[in-house]
Amino acid sequence: MPPIRANLPRNMIENSLFEEEPDVVDLAFPSLDPDEVAYEPRSSRLLVRGLGENDLDEDEEDCESSARLLGMSFMNRSAAHRSSSSPYTRQSPPRSCSRPSARTMVVCVLVLVITVSMTMVLYFLPDCTFTKAGCPKSNQTQNQTDEEVFPWAQFRLPRSINPLSYELTLTPDLDNMTFTGRAVIHMSVLHNTKRIVLHGVDLLIHKATFKLGDEPPHDVTVLESKPRQQIAVKFEEELKVGQLCVLTLDYFANFSHTYDGFYNSSYTDKDGKKRVLAATQFEPLSARKAFPCFDEPSFKATFLIKINRKPNFMTLSNMPKVFHDDLFIDEFEKTSVNMSTYLVAFIVANFISVSKNVSGTMVSVYSVPEKTGHTEYALETASKLLEFYNNFFEISYPLQKLDLVAIPDFLAGAMENWGLITFRETTLLVGKDSSPLEKQVVASVIAHELAHQWFGNLVTMSWWNDLWLNEGFATYMQYMSLQTVLPNLGLGNLFLDVRFRAMDKDALNSSHAVSTEVNTIEQVEEMFDSISYEKGASILLMLNASLPGDQQFRKGLIQYLKQFHGLNTATNDLWNSLTQQNISDMMSSWTSQKGFPLVTVSHKGGLVTLSQEPFLLTSDDIIHSSSSWNIPVTYVNDSCSLAPTCTQVFSLKSKSGKILTQIYLKWLKFNYRNTGFYIVDYGKEGWEALIGDLVTNFQILTPEDRASLIHNMFALSRLGRVSFRQVLNLLNYVSNETETSPVKEALLQLNSIHGLLDKRQEFDLAARMKAYIKSCFGSLMNKQTWGEEESVSRQELRSALLMTACNLNIDNWTLSKKRGSDLQAVVFTVAAQSDDDWFTLLSMYEHSTYDSEKRKMLQGLASTQHTRLIARILSEGLKGDKIQTQELPLIISTVCRSFAGHLFAWDFIQVNWDRLIEKFPVGSYAIGRVITSTTSQFSTQTRLNQVQTFFSGLNERGSQMRSVQEALETIRLNQRWVDKNLPALRKWL
Repeated sequence: MPPIRANLPRNMIENSLFEEEPDVVDLAFPSLDPDEVAYEPRSSRLLVRGLGENDLDEDEEDCESSARLLGMSFMNRSAAHRSSSSPYTRQSPPRSCSRPSARTMVVCVLVLVITVSMTMVLYFLPDCTFTKAGCPKSNQTQNQTDEEVFPWAQFRLPRSINPLSYELTLTPDLDNMTFTGRAVIHMSVLHNTKRIVLHGVDLLIHKATFKLGDEPPHDVTVLESKPRQQIAVKFEEELKVGQLCVLTLDYFANFSHTYDGFYNSSYTDKDGKKRVLAATQFEPLSARKAFPCFDEPSFKATFLIKINRKPNFMTLSNMPKVFHDDLFIDEFEKTSVNMSTYLVAFIVANFISVSKNVSGTMVSVYSVPEKTGHTEYALETASKLLEFYNNFFEISYPLQKLDLVAIPDFLAGAMENWGLITFRETTLLVGKDSSPLEKQVVASVIAHELAHQWFGNLVTMSWWNDLWLNEGFATYMQYMSLQTVLPNLGLGNLFLDVRFRAMDKDALNSSHAVSTEVNTIEQVEEMFDSISYEKGASILLMLNASLPGDQQFRKGLIQYLKQFHGLNTATNDLWNSLTQQNISDMMSSWTSQKGFPLVTVSHKGGLVTLSQEPFLLTSDDIIHSSSSWNIPVTYVNDSCSLAPTCTQVFSLKSKSGKILTQIYLKWLKFNYRNTGFYIVDYGKEGWEALIGDLVTNFQILTPEDRASLIHNMFALSRLGRVSFRQVLNLLNYVSNETETSPVKEALLQLNSIHGLLDKRQEFDLAARMKAYIKSCFGSLMNKQTWGEEESVSRQELRSALLMTACNLNIDNWTLSKKRGSDLQAVVFTVAAQSDDDWFTLLSMYEHSTYDSEKRKMLQGLASTQHTRLIARILSEGLKGDKIQTQELPLIISTVCRSFAGHLFAWDFIQVNWDRLIEKFPVGSYAIGRVITSTTSQFSTQTRLNQVQTFFSGLNERGSQMRSVQEALETIRLNQRWVDKNLPALRKWL
């Protein structure tokens, strides 16, 4: 399930964080039978590290708050901040009192009696969610009381009971935003036990029956542990190994008000009428919000789903529909495969579709009726990719149908539900006249989700600690497949960029191992980050590049999929499928520890000496002394540097190694095309040799290698290994550069430094940095035109150059009315700088139905420099009326790019934190993006203290998130870099 395309974040969390005591007292068992032992994944032995943060410097900078600086503030304080004059403030008692009258005492007694009576009624009334439909009758045997003890004390479920199949009947009420359900769960007993423990949250279970074997069913009591989101049934007599049983649960619930579980959504049709629908998003832990279930990946079962609906709606689920007489009860075929609960999906809406039969599978793309004209590209792309994967994996897609559905209100980029993939409208729908860049986004997400039908659905990780087996593979396959199926989309540049950004995240001490221990709900949420996705994909690319022959890697993948077809796996299962090349020893070093290596090169005569150490921006002596990697080092040299056949491979298995080469070689370039996940330092002489030849003829290296040198040099500068003077020496060549990936990398790095200086209020230096950027790229900027550009790579280059020019006001660009859709973001950004045009753009946004265009308009609106309009756009995003709340992280990250905006956004998230975590779960990618975007360019002690103080006061509301640790670490690193380099920057710029 990819988040919306952006750079993903975070930091390792201790096992005990976020752990809450259950609402009831847990039993202390004198002895443990198999189901009392906490189930442990096979990879639980992997290394887990602490936070390792540095102590804060106590020196503070005297600086105005952002509210004062702006002359306005979001600080509408909550009740906790009211002044002491509030009528709700507790008052001191009077110094004297008189004896109350008899009448007063009688009234007081009556009030007391009524109060006690009401309290008793409320206490003994079963839990209920009141709606227009009233409160359904509740079976009092279900309700938990303080005297009853919840029979399980672990975050993971016991392994004593295994679900075999679910029969779900759901009746959604979209008028009252509620639904009722019945879950019939068929189970087998794996270990003798006196309890069944499963998941359920926010479900009012009003009847529960249990049937053992051929015995008649009987009512049972259901207990609940809210902190762990578990429910349980206890028995007087043991259930025995091998017995079959059935648990039936009738329940009532509200639709989820967030973007997970079974939630309601809406959109406005072409006639201006509001239309409602309901959809699901269960990954990672939200199937339990829609039906009682064993909500862990390793509990696979079959599902038979029935949905009662009103006549003006249609329904979809994982399987094709079974036709029968009752027109308003839709029954779907029983799943032909065993599925994890997070892959179950159902939708109630009034969508329409276009369809195509592909190798016996009916592929359909669904959308709201008004947007069916934007579905053809997705249908054609999905059809091509399905055929490609069928052939590549030598295992055919196992279901009869594959639906791709555009949901109007959807937080994730997409979700790989088996047979019913759900998308944001912006990641599935494009018009016939859309730019190749827009098609690139849609094709990438479709390729990712279809890859999941094999990696994730067919073969599933055993537990969320190995999420990378799902997401790393799907990310790798999306790039690899499209370079074959749709090579004109130019995915190579995009894959290179995400590898760079993953390294930037993994260089922080707040990172984590690819496969790492996960013991809380929040830790599960935090696994959906750049380490699981991009680093996972990067190490697979590195592995493939290091294996002999083109097909060796593919053969290993096919063996893995066939061996574990329908099962759950851990990381070592994958490596063991590639044992012919002794892969396990090499790759375990990349998945069991965080970070990556810095390879230092010394070249004298014909002897090249390599040494490795962790590339870690924040010092950590333990990691520095203990970590090493088995690195497949690739390299080329000045006599042969461009073709893949020039590449040589050296395995650096220890802290150092030696390579014998020809004595007359002038230089070596390591990490050919940046296929390896490591950074290289060539030393003073090595860098001078490379830079000298680049200035003479920059085409001696591939574009990927030139981008790699730029990324490495800036990273080494951030580490303190090279001076900023050396960075500028390398950039001397870029005025001649014409390729997309090196230009984009240089622009990103220089724009970041400009932002740091600007937000540090070093306005003179920021102006000089702007002049430097113009000197490097002004000529290339002036060569850009506003005409149609067919090449995706050239579109990316033009967009990056013109957006930089506009953001820095480098030139007064004349906007042509005749423009390609790839330039809309630039046009809207420029237009939004004027008050009048900003409101015109807002009106256009409200009336536009083209989703990709709306998103670009939103970025333009959020780029305004006017504080009043910044306040407006943030407020609208939070309210969710005119602007969908799913777009709020994008709004905040865009707002933060400007000087006024980043100050304003920081105030905004502090004031509205509780509302934010109501909409986006603690630990989620969305919350992580909000945190990192608002703090990533702070560089002063004052800001560091503010951020630390705010988040440390949140406690269970987010204080221990990995993204918080990342934010604090990044601020310290920014502070260190700016303080160290300010004198040199003043001299060199």
